[in-house]
Amino acid sequence: MTASLPIHSPPPLAALTGHRGRGPLHRHTDAALRLLGAAAPAGGSPTSSRNTPRIADGSELELEAGAKSRLTWTGSVGTPSDELTLQARCGLMAVHGRRFGAPRPLPFDYVTRTAVTAHLTGLFAAQLTRLRSGVPTTISTRADACALMTVSQYLAAATADDSEAVPLAPGTATFTSSDGVDFEIESLTTEPWARFWHTLGAATPAIARGWAPFQFRYATACAPLPSELADAATANEWERISRAAEENGVGLVRLDTPTPPASASGGLWTLNPLTAGDRERLSPTRQGLPLQGLTVLEAGRRIQAPLTAHLLRLLGASVVRVEPPGGDPLRGMPPMSGEISARWLALNHGKDAVQVDIKTSLGRAELRELVRESDVFLHNWAPGKAEELGLCAGSLSRVNPSLVHAYTSGWGEAADDLPPGTDFMVQAETGLTSPSVDGAGRTVASLMTVLDVLGGFLGAQAVTAALVHRQVSGGGVAVESSLLGASRLLSSARRADTQSLRRTEDGWDTDGSGLRLAVTERLPELEHEPALADLLTRTGQGCLTVRSPWEVA
Repeated sequence: MTASLPIHSPPPLAALTGHRGRGPLHRHTDAALRLLGAAAPAGGSPTSSRNTPRIADGSELELEAGAKSRLTWTGSVGTPSDELTLQARCGLMAVHGRRFGAPRPLPFDYVTRTAVTAHLTGLFAAQLTRLRSGVPTTISTRADACALMTVSQYLAAATADDSEAVPLAPGTATFTSSDGVDFEIESLTTEPWARFWHTLGAATPAIARGWAPFQFRYATACAPLPSELADAATANEWERISRAAEENGVGLVRLDTPTPPASASGGLWTLNPLTAGDRERLSPTRQGLPLQGLTVLEAGRRIQAPLTAHLLRLLGASVVRVEPPGGDPLRGMPPMSGEISARWLALNHGKDAVQVDIKTSLGRAELRELVRESDVFLHNWAPGKAEELGLCAGSLSRVNPSLVHAYTSGWGEAADDLPPGTDFMVQAETGLTSPSVDGAGRTVASLMTVLDVLGGFLGAQAVTAALVHRQVSGGGVAVESSLLGASRLLSSARRADTQSLRRTEDGWDTDGSGLRLAVTERLPELEHEPALADLLTRTGQGCLTVRSPWEVA
């Protein structure tokens, strides 16, 4: 993390000259621009001209000198679609509904906000292409492709050779104390988890049975935990539960009183120039994919950073993963497709990899040599680890003065006195749990990794903006995105309707609105959906993956 003043209005947006469009995609783009500190240009209401087709239901952004980005619901401009239709058709309702036992809409405009994030990334990428090649460029983004990307890990797992390691059965990881306090816990290793439940009086067999579904809830979007754990929670008052969590090193969030971190207001990510410019080091490119010829060195685990690097690869970058000796342990995470994890493939196929032991001085020296020849260094290490290892932005900028140092974090600069910066903890702490109400009236988070995925999209947006800044200045840049920023983006996109679906003889109706939806309940069926088939492909190992949401013209 760098200690310098953030730029909340990214330099590329200072050249924004036009925003045309109508409908939800246009409105949500305006909202995202404001969150980034850049207002839409005056006269940005729906317009048409001889040179620009009217956007019937979408958004078109334009920068000076010919960089443009267009966003539509599907590949055909004017094809009817909307938030709930894509949630239903692309599998989001099926995945989000796993913990309930039936499909259910996400309680916010998740597809729309994810697509708008990719739309702005496309704008920055178009500007980067123009700066590197001198050719005006337009990048088109499809919301349906973004929707599929949000469930890509679940889709890959559903088409793997093996079955899941734990059952895909209803269940939640939200608990209630004897005095009526709803809460969630986090533990990334088994020992604190076991000590916590032993302190609350749970039996050892139930604790042992509960660890796997709790650990895998990030992968399966459900948590069929033994009922004995919920019973142990309801046998204890909140004060004792709080003390048990603190004594045993378990993250804990009380759901009925969300207290967003002090830095919850402000932009979605920060951009900090680091060094003076040297544009001679930067290579031009022929017209092609925007990041063609650039190298991203990724030291990421789990979802957020690997997805950021995956999206940058889809924009043309070469990605090299830095893995520990023996390789990334998540390569062996079930279900397997051939000899490798299907979920791992969803985010990491097409990347190269090197094994480096950053815990040793020799390994850190090896990494610095890799940084010397890279354009972007990306990581999602725990707060303070980069500084501890001497691999922070300031240190690496001395190795490569033109480096973009990207950190995809949990809490950003608001990491003090907060639970672990994981998806579900950030959801709970920032109040994203409150729109989802289960049958008992408790507040519950989505067990779909909504923030990890949206955080990955935000990370790609921040890196492309930093590359534009670097192309103009020649100097190095540090950018930091976070799950907190993703939460901020979603918190203003809540839906007040459609909390559940009702099955009918010929489909699903949304309760209270009468809207009928064609819900995809089995993810492998997406491959046979005519409107989506061109967006899907299979890896060499056979599992389904999603093509790029961007098209370059």
